Amino acid sequence: MLKPTGGTIAAGNQKTAAAGIEMLQLGGNAFDAATAAVLASFVTESTLTSAAGGGFLLAHTQDNENILFDFFSQTPRSKKLYANLNFYPVDINFGNEIQEFHIGLGSMAVPGNIGGIFHVHKKLGRLPFKVVAEPAIYYGQNGVKLDDFQHYSASILEPIIFASSEMKNVYAPNGQTLKTGETFFMKDFANTLAYLVEAGIEEFYQGAIAQQLVKDCQEQGGYLTLEDLKNYQVIERIPLQINYRNNLLLTNPYPSSGGTLIAFALELLAKIDLSNIEFGSPNHLQILAEVMRLTNTARKDKFDNIESFLSSEHINQYEQQLTNVNKWGSTTHISVIDAEGNAASTTTSHGEGCGYVIPSTGIMMNNMLGEEDLNPYGFHQWQENVRISSMMSPTIVLKNNQPEIALGSGGSNRIRTAILQVISNIIDFKMPVEMAVNSPRIHWENNILSIEPGFSQELVTTQNDRLILWDKQNMFFGGVHTTMELEGIITGSGDRRRNGAIASI
Repeated sequence: MLKPTGGTIAAGNQKTAAAGIEMLQLGGNAFDAATAAVLASFVTESTLTSAAGGGFLLAHTQDNENILFDFFSQTPRSKKLYANLNFYPVDINFGNEIQEFHIGLGSMAVPGNIGGIFHVHKKLGRLPFKVVAEPAIYYGQNGVKLDDFQHYSASILEPIIFASSEMKNVYAPNGQTLKTGETFFMKDFANTLAYLVEAGIEEFYQGAIAQQLVKDCQEQGGYLTLEDLKNYQVIERIPLQINYRNNLLLTNPYPSSGGTLIAFALELLAKIDLSNIEFGSPNHLQILAEVMRLTNTARKDKFDNIESFLSSEHINQYEQQLTNVNKWGSTTHISVIDAEGNAASTTTSHGEGCGYVIPSTGIMMNNMLGEEDLNPYGFHQWQENVRISSMMSPTIVLKNNQPEIALGSGGSNRIRTAILQVISNIIDFKMPVEMAVNSPRIHWENNILSIEPGFSQELVTTQNDRLILWDKQNMFFGGVHTTMELEGIITGSGDRRRNGAIASI
């Protein structure tokens, strides 16, 4: 029998974290914990992610190996006439704003989450996969109480949930969305996962599940074919590396964009001595806003060549501008550091879901082809058979080749600015992890500066920016679930903006 492994996990739900920590109690490593937690999140956070979504896992092993596992969604191998697609808009009411999303079978890209989890565990896990899947199966069979954040998510996503009779039966079995504290069940998914544990992942991509999905696509207006599914591959990439104030930062490389933009922003921030600047002061906010603005501007220049984009010459052009001024995303994240020196940072999503569940499986498909952020050239203009570029940026910071921080976030375009601020809070302002994660944040985009409460009232902004002062912290600013090792003690913080939780052993 294996001895328990020390460590900490931070996640978007207490039961998600509990699933991961159970693996450490059984003697598993950080990768057993991360994969168990991701599988559990397909139940506990099923408004945000699913087995048929996409994501990434960044791994640092005790043997000093760094791998970025890319299991994000892939575009189909061929297109169809728009008139033949099941692809339509739905309005989601966030209270202060109504946002349009596109769903239907024509919004589905090739799913990667479940294939990625099997792949990561096979390569780096220690416990039997059957053991790793047990918490998710148990949650699905025996039910999970809806917490405040999941109730909020289910409520605003009602038009998408109600588009599927299967998901409606999960979240609104009596016709109305369950209230906080009421229990929901995902028994079909539990049975499907138990089946895949025994039969193997090929059953999802080539077997009866794949055939049912493809049949519905061909008959009801989707793109996906058996060729799309059976040729899907998890890609192991070399992480993007950047040195930030003598800390080695690992993050998501090209073709995803989030990690590269974080690296560029940190390169700019590294040019400024923040040691004598007070956190949250007008000077600090101006620096952050300008770093975000300049990063967005630079993105339009040389972004198709990452080496040139991150070159000293290119960064120096923007550094001069900086010094002249004055020195829903429906996604979830899990971070784990164990006592053996392993670290895992993993972000997954299914967009908002597409309103279609593969019959009898309990698996909601993604709407990645209907996500405006992921389709910058317009819907149905994507290149065939390529990885979709993502803002997801699972990140690990190393000190002397040992994992110091593991973090990441949900939040669409706010992912990179949220991660940037938490890293700076820890390294530049020496904050403990709880304070670093839950301190107020800002976000600059399209000449709009959004600011959470808690900063000085003497707010400084550039001349052309419109200022939005939020009255409370909000999931808009991400959910940076973070673990950290300091002097041999592994701690963590779940971002309260998204009901984050930690568990430790």
